[in-house]
Amino acid sequence: MRWPSLKEKRLGIRLHHRLIRILVGYRMTPHEWIDAMTHAGEPARVALVTGATGAIGGAIARQLAATPGFRVVLVVRDPHKGAVAVEALRRDTGNPAIDYECADLSLRADIRALAQRWQGPLHVLVNDAAETPRDRQVTAEGVERQFATNVLGYFRLIEALAPALEAAAPSRVVNVASYWAGGLDLDDLEFVRRRYDNDSAYRQSKQADRMLSVAFAERLAPRGVSVNACHPGDVRSRLASNLGFGGHETPDQGARTPAWLAIEETGGTVTGKYFEHQRETPCRFAADRAAVEALYAACAEYG
Repeated sequence: MRWPSLKEKRLGIRLHHRLIRILVGYRMTPHEWIDAMTHAGEPARVALVTGATGAIGGAIARQLAATPGFRVVLVVRDPHKGAVAVEALRRDTGNPAIDYECADLSLRADIRALAQRWQGPLHVLVNDAAETPRDRQVTAEGVERQFATNVLGYFRLIEALAPALEAAAPSRVVNVASYWAGGLDLDDLEFVRRRYDNDSAYRQSKQADRMLSVAFAERLAPRGVSVNACHPGDVRSRLASNLGFGGHETPDQGARTPAWLAIEETGGTVTGKYFEHQRETPCRFAADRAAVEALYAACAEYG
């Protein structure tokens, strides 16, 4: 039996890449893509990124897609925007293994449907989707929109995709939060009694995301899943504009810390922590264990 030459091996890998490019056009499942990459002799990691049509979320997706061995799936509400984003990412990174799924993450029904459609393991979940409407709005399921998207969206997606994350263990969750956090009122999460202000609602939601990261880290550690939260950079975006803020960093600069947690070793070996500028930073909200558990229980009641 003659062993293949180095030239023949390289040709085989190129042919596998060509096959992958063809199959991606048929919307490969994560499981099929992993098989194709394995046969090509390359590592395979599947990442799901929410908020990927926004400034920071799009940059996170781009940095993951530019990392060898990653298949990236975007979660979008608008299929047209999803298709445009996928095409741009494929063009910019040269990675054909990029696709999208449609879901409104403010809705429990959409998240459940997304989880039911998901096939195969999930190595990285990046929760970045957020809204900051200037007036108080309510979703079709009757929940204040900012809380439904920014908090329950994170909570429900982690819960729904926990089996896929466990199947890929060691795997990780990155919750994009903020240093602009505080003012959580466990007795008025939806601003029913308080006057709604989008800045106050946003700060509350980001505090909640940091606290839920701790709660999930403890629950998912035995299943081989790490969960961390971080502040992205300060980027001029539609979300920031709605809050009356500007921004001095590019989207890629802003995405640096969440992408780092999604890719590098720290995000897989540390859990339940909060990071700024790629450094672990003390989180005062995590210290209130009773409040962390009360928030988790309150979110669980929404189903």
